[in-house]
Amino acid sequence: MGYRDRVMAKWVKAWCGLLIATGAMSVVADEQGRLVAAQSLDWRVINDNVMGGRSLGDITRAGEFLSFSGSLNTNGGGFASIRVPAKNVLEDEAAGVRLRVRGDGRDYTFRLRPKNSRISYWSQFATQDGEWLEVALPFASFWPNWRGRRLNAPAITAAQVAELGLMINDGIDGAFALEVDWIATY
Repeated sequence: MGYRDRVMAKWVKAWCGLLIATGAMSVVADEQGRLVAAQSLDWRVINDNVMGGRSLGDITRAGEFLSFSGSLNTNGGGFASIRVPAKNVLEDEAAGVRLRVRGDGRDYTFRLRPKNSRISYWSQFATQDGEWLEVALPFASFWPNWRGRRLNAPAITAAQVAELGLMINDGIDGAFALEVDWIATY
């Protein structure tokens, strides 16, 4: 290969790298365009005290993030949760949900509830104490539940979801804290 061919090969390689990088940036921009700030949503708290439990859970909007914290008490119910309508968050053709969280090392459950249904679909994720993580939960990873019992029901799709939720029900008594930056679909 002559000098001219080597120079041309370097230019082609550099140009291809630039095209790939530009394409990657447009993908990131497209993904970020679908992000919804968790603290901007109208969350409501539902804890196990609705069935006689003693867990405490609440939300605060401090700075840029939504904070879900409290204390789990497994004597009675053993869960604390926050829920929000899914409108303006999920896209009908989405394959899953992504979220950016900073936790306390405990396991949490992301919850989906279909329209006109009392069952919900759960997918669990682990956190690392004090570390921000991006969690991706494909809809295929969600299993149907009724009051914590697994059901035999069809898989859920994004178009069916009416409500989103976060829950802690890991069976461990004590304080918990989860910050949520954003929620998105993919």
